[in-house]
Amino acid sequence: MAATGKGGAARVAAGFLFLLHLVAAIAGKSYYDVLQVPKGASEDQIKRSYRKLALKYHPDKNPDNEEANKRFAEINNAYEVLTDQEKRKIYDRYGEEGLKQFQGRGGGGGGMNIQDIFSSFFGGGGGAEEEEEQILKGDEVVVELEASLEDLYMGGSLKVWREKNVIKPAPGKRKCNCRNEVYHRQIGPGMYQQMTEQVCDQCPNVKFVREGEFLTVDIEKGMQDGQEVLFFEEGEPKIDGEPGDLKVWFAPVSV
Repeated sequence: MAATGKGGAARVAAGFLFLLHLVAAIAGKSYYDVLQVPKGASEDQIKRSYRKLALKYHPDKNPDNEEANKRFAEINNAYEVLTDQEKRKIYDRYGEEGLKQFQGRGGGGGGMNIQDIFSSFFGGGGGAEEEEEQILKGDEVVVELEASLEDLYMGGSLKVWREKNVIKPAPGKRKCNCRNEVYHRQIGPGMYQQMTEQVCDQCPNVKFVREGEFLTVDIEKGMQDGQEVLFFEEGEPKIDGEPGDLKVWFAPVSV
C-alpha cells in the first residue's frame, strides 16, 4: 500500500508540473510583452518602443530569417491594437480572443497590412532604409525576487521597496546637445582648410536625487523560473536621453 501511495503521489506531482507548463504555454506573450512596455504604457512609450523594435526586426535587415519575420509581424500586430483606443480597451478587458470576436462582428475594421503599418509610422515606402536613431539610454537594472511555487502557479503580486536616481532641476546652465560642425577656413589664395568645431547648446542644469518608492510586481499565473517582468523606462535615468529599463526575475523558493 505504501508503494502504491508513493506512485500515486509521483503521478500527481508529474501532473502538477505538466499543468504548470501547459498554463504557461497557453498564456503566451501579451501585446505589451511583445512591445516590451508595461500595461499602463503611454502612447508615446508604445511608439518609441515600436520604432526601435520594428527597425531591428524588419525583413530588409534580416533576410531569410523566419524568426525575425515572425517577430516583425507580432510587433506590428501589437502596435496596431495598442495604438487604437477602442481596440486596446477591448483587449485589456477581454484579451486577444475577445478582440477577435469583436472584429469578427465587424467592429474596428479589418486591420492594416504589416507594411502599411510600418510605412504609416516611418512615412516611407515600407523599407528599412532609415537608420535607427542613436538615442542615449540609461543603464538597465536587473532585480531578482524570490517567489514561492504557489505564487508562480496561482499568480499574485509582491510589493518591493526600491530606491533610484531621479533627475531634478538645479540652478544654473549646462552644455547640451553638443555636436561637431564643419567649416572651411581660407589659408591662402584659393586654398581652404576644412575644420571641425564642437558646438553646444545651453540647457537648464539638472542634478540626481535619490528617491524611494514601493513597486508592485504582478506575478502572472503559470510563470516559471527565470521569467521576467519588464518595467519600461524604470531603470537608471540618462541626462539628455531616456531612462533604462527595469527587469525583475523570479527565483522560486520552497515554503
